[in-house]
Amino acid sequence: MQQTHPDTIRLPLRIANMVIAATFMVAAMLAAYRYIGWPPVIIVGGSGIAGFVLWSFTYLRRPLPPEVVLPPFLLTVAALEAHMIEEYLTGFGPAMSRLFNISWSERSFLMIFAFIGPVLYALTALGLFRRIPLAGFLMCFILIGPGVAEFVHFILPSLQPAVQPTVAAPVQAIVGRGLLMQNLPNFWVHVTRCYYFPGMYTAILPMIPGIYGIRRLLTATK
Repeated sequence: MQQTHPDTIRLPLRIANMVIAATFMVAAMLAAYRYIGWPPVIIVGGSGIAGFVLWSFTYLRRPLPPEVVLPPFLLTVAALEAHMIEEYLTGFGPAMSRLFNISWSERSFLMIFAFIGPVLYALTALGLFRRIPLAGFLMCFILIGPGVAEFVHFILPSLQPAVQPTVAAPVQAIVGRGLLMQNLPNFWVHVTRCYYFPGMYTAILPMIPGIYGIRRLLTATK
């Protein structure tokens, strides 16, 4: 008879954690759609589903010791914060607004990544230290979404903007849900002749510890 590892989470508790994680993911997607538009929904949804699957087969079944998961998670968060400095200084939110015709202002960018994000990162780190199963979901979501998925930055300069694509200068336009935004920059390479999008230079920073964290998680779960 196969013995169960003493740290294995029982099925009813696993199901309860999965329901909470799924509820959080749906709520985040609805909020992103309501206040910004479809692109963040795709980003949150895609990363959330991938993180949910990874978490379900690893940390949810058996929470790992903090010395295994905390270092790569904290490295990913630190690299992500450094990466977001470039995004903020170069206008990532306004650039995305012009690219996809959405209402992603600098205020909402700061609200998500400078205020709400660090709260979740701190609570996740505390949860991983205490080996709380639900913290593993947020860890997997961050390792995949703000971590590995940053490669999308290298694709964005090749996409034609939805708002005045042939105008190279920053424009003023009503975007998304009727929000008037100013200084919307254009980073379409066919107009700028420069292959760049806000955050692209530092996008690899959170990718490296993110990939390392996923690899370590999979290896430790075997």
